[in-house]
Amino acid sequence: MNKKLVFPAIAILAGVAIWAITAPKSSKNPDQPPIAGAMKKFTPTRPPGPALEGTLIAKDGRKLDLKDFRGRLVLVNFWATWCFPCIREMPHLLALQKRRGGENFTVLALSQDFNGWEKVAPFIEKNGLQELPVYLDDRLAISRSLKIPGLPVTVLLDRDGTVLGQLVGDADWGSSDAVELIDFYARRGSWPAATN
Repeated sequence: MNKKLVFPAIAILAGVAIWAITAPKSSKNPDQPPIAGAMKKFTPTRPPGPALEGTLIAKDGRKLDLKDFRGRLVLVNFWATWCFPCIREMPHLLALQKRRGGENFTVLALSQDFNGWEKVAPFIEKNGLQELPVYLDDRLAISRSLKIPGLPVTVLLDRDGTVLGQLVGDADWGSSDAVELIDFYARRGSWPAATN
């Protein structure tokens, strides 16, 4: 072998070996929810919280129970028409509902407005949110049971109504980060088993 090539070959092999040892490894763990980017404020509940219960009021006055949504993942968003971050977030919630809403997942936007549908209905109409499932949180009972610290707050429920996690503040729920988070839980159905 040519002696002029031996040293560069050794240097290249050493460089490859060092890179293989020190190269950054993927931080994605397939057993943990993808919490990054637009979802960096999402806080998983470990262990999952109790099943969330409460009454919702539809625009036509019908009363529904959160139990009516069991069997699918539910993203419950607490908001109000007077809350600027909530207003900014609503189109993103609608985008997520359009992308993933169906028999396995839904967004529920629970208004915290004291004036009820009198205030909420014109807001929905004005902002083109008719395809977003919007309800009133009857007497704010659900938000009080969760001790919501302010608005907006969004809580993710599993198929049994159990709290999987929450995000305080507004977020881009229409982002690929949000879709990835929802898809993670949709595949799992619930929180993964604890790992040591």
